[in-house]
Amino acid sequence: MKKTTRRTEMLLKGIAMMLIVILATAACWHEIGTLLASGEVDSESAMVQSIMDKTATPGVAILSTSNGKTEFKTYGYADKEQRRQVTAESLFEIGSTTKAFTALAVIMLQDQGALKYTDDVSQYLPEFAPAYKGEKAKITINHLLAHTSGIPSWSIRLIPEGSGKEQLTSTIHNISSLALDTQPGSAYQYATVNYDILAAVIERVTGMSYQDYVTEHILKPLGMNDSYFSTGQERKPGQFAQGYRVFFGKSMAYDAPRYYGNIAAGYLVTNLNDLQHWVNAQMGSSKIPDDLQKAIGQSHDPDHRTAGQESENLFYAFGWSQNSETHEIRHSGSNPNYSSQVIIDPQRKEGVFVLANLNSTAPTLIAQNIYDQMQGQQMKTFKYDDTYILMDGIASLLVVFTVIGIAFKLIRLAGGRSDFATEKGIRRQKIKARVTLFIRALLLLLVLGWPFLVNYNYTMISVWMSYSILLWMGLASLSCVLSMILAGRHWR
Repeated sequence: MKKTTRRTEMLLKGIAMMLIVILATAACWHEIGTLLASGEVDSESAMVQSIMDKTATPGVAILSTSNGKTEFKTYGYADKEQRRQVTAESLFEIGSTTKAFTALAVIMLQDQGALKYTDDVSQYLPEFAPAYKGEKAKITINHLLAHTSGIPSWSIRLIPEGSGKEQLTSTIHNISSLALDTQPGSAYQYATVNYDILAAVIERVTGMSYQDYVTEHILKPLGMNDSYFSTGQERKPGQFAQGYRVFFGKSMAYDAPRYYGNIAAGYLVTNLNDLQHWVNAQMGSSKIPDDLQKAIGQSHDPDHRTAGQESENLFYAFGWSQNSETHEIRHSGSNPNYSSQVIIDPQRKEGVFVLANLNSTAPTLIAQNIYDQMQGQQMKTFKYDDTYILMDGIASLLVVFTVIGIAFKLIRLAGGRSDFATEKGIRRQKIKARVTLFIRALLLLLVLGWPFLVNYNYTMISVWMSYSILLWMGLASLSCVLSMILAGRHWR
């Protein structure tokens, strides 16, 4: 009788699990089908739409220029809820592609004799005193420009949230006594705060706020009159594209926190109309002040002895990844709810700049395909290398299976403890209970502590990653606790 009851219980559990999986699959069928499909590259528009669908990107704006002709193409929504389409006027945060503007300001100040690339940063920021292996290290402006300062990549989590002007000072304070990963100048390691430190140097040298200096000496002379630096107070909300984040394979509106302390490394807001002037200036195809054009030319000609070497022919300097063979300059940008990619060949006067209102690899994939097409090469289908999309997909599946497990555990808890076990069976149950408690305790620690193992924290996860990850962490913790409670019944 007891065996029959257990078999019936297991059969019911199996049927219930199958039903839940079927229902979950049916609910996400469109997203699953879109993700697994190979994607289309028959035309540029089909390629763009395919990548947007696979990355759940709501809207994309594209600037491409070749043979003296510049084109704008827009896809999707600047705001899905309001059904507002992306246009050439739609404003996006461009993330780390902001760094080229910051570097340009440094070049102009160096040309004016206000600073030197070889200057020790502490000369301008006495409070900035990082150390390498316990000894105070000398970090130069060149090291910051090339990401060879030794500052670790994870230092981004030390940037405090806030939109006040004091946040830049707070950022410098938070990293001022940081232990460096490498001796300054010895190795390349991309760390966004390098350019925040440059912003603080610019402010000390000029006596102006970073954004005022860049606006006055770079944006306005270029004719980028719609562009500005975002601090949460949007100048033109009607033109501003709503930002999104992915959740269960779909995009959800997301107003990310502001980080004024990171303004110089990722918070320029602009649109296609303004970026046309920026891209043309990189090619020497626009009428701008001579000092600005000279500085732009210098930004394309780094000293490989001081530049950060990313790979064999790829060097980082002046806010650009620069290919020493093809002479291409490029950069990607990622904010919690926006992303971008720019690729330019100043000599051939060809380039592309892609903006999106979701943090994904969509701009990079689209820009590369359009650029390859300019070179007469074949466009490529979607690559499954988008970290944020993949993590959302994995976490979403884990959420489904964790909910199933929790449901069964709650049923077992409600059913009470069986009193039909033999003395030998009770001993086995106690041993099993101890093993279960130990394993579940370890799993609980792992679920709660994994962010710190990869130099993250809960704030970073809540700001940058899909809500599905946080949901899974909460449900997985609950599942571990329920398993420990069930095991505790047989502990004594």
